[in-house]
Amino acid sequence: MRSTLQFGRFNFPWRGERARARVMGILNVTPDSFSDGGQHQSLEFAISHAEQMILDGVDIIDVGGESSRPGAPPLPLEQELQRVMPVLYALRDIGPAISVDTYKPEVMREAIIAGVDMINDINGFRAPGAIAAVRDSDCGLCIMHMQNDPLHMQLAPSYTDVVAEVTAFLRERIEALTEAGIDPRRLCIDPGFGFGKTVEHNYALLKATAQLIAELDVPLLAGLSRKSMVGAVTGKPVEQRMAGSVGGALAAVAQGALIVRVHDVAETVDALKVWQAGTNLQR
Repeated sequence: MRSTLQFGRFNFPWRGERARARVMGILNVTPDSFSDGGQHQSLEFAISHAEQMILDGVDIIDVGGESSRPGAPPLPLEQELQRVMPVLYALRDIGPAISVDTYKPEVMREAIIAGVDMINDINGFRAPGAIAAVRDSDCGLCIMHMQNDPLHMQLAPSYTDVVAEVTAFLRERIEALTEAGIDPRRLCIDPGFGFGKTVEHNYALLKATAQLIAELDVPLLAGLSRKSMVGAVTGKPVEQRMAGSVGGALAAVAQGALIVRVHDVAETVDALKVWQAGTNLQR
């Protein structure tokens, strides 16, 4: 039974006494992200924000150069490279694990050369050449489910059984990567909250977190920070969804999620410390 996630320079236990949830802080170097677009665009501000996340206790910093908000058009390759590569090189030895949020094989290759610890792919490594780009590295690989693409994913999401269909997709992608020779200890999954799902679909998947982990036998990353599923329950706009986002992160961790991807690092770290101190959970 696999008990650690191999994550580039890091190994994260996800079962047993040494397991604990890890906080992934979001660092968008985009002008059009749904939540914090434009705030951390320049290299100076990106590094400053990363340093603050480190002070707040972050475990992983996830750098993204292309917005995947609903309705977002694709970004040209060269523009994404210009945005993310200087940041990746600047953060390589700053302390925590470094992840890059991309679906482009060319960006994956360059990021691996820069020394990233994880490739976080919203497209589940389906692009031609994506598996070949990551196969011979040692970085962790996060496989996410998305119905359709960011430009069209929220137009009319439809499933007969969202949990069964997302599980089947993730299983197929796990098999595709392992059959290509990738060590399964490098893999984790993300059900893709908000990526081609209604509010009902999102909460069905959140409630099924433990089921997904048990059926697929891989660690799970939950990314619901500030998303519309939080706003639908709380009635709050994006900038007021911190408390709801922390609640969602705890709901995922309580069911065994290893990584929570968040905007509000300090608040999530503190909440997890108190939650962990008050439980006897062993995964």
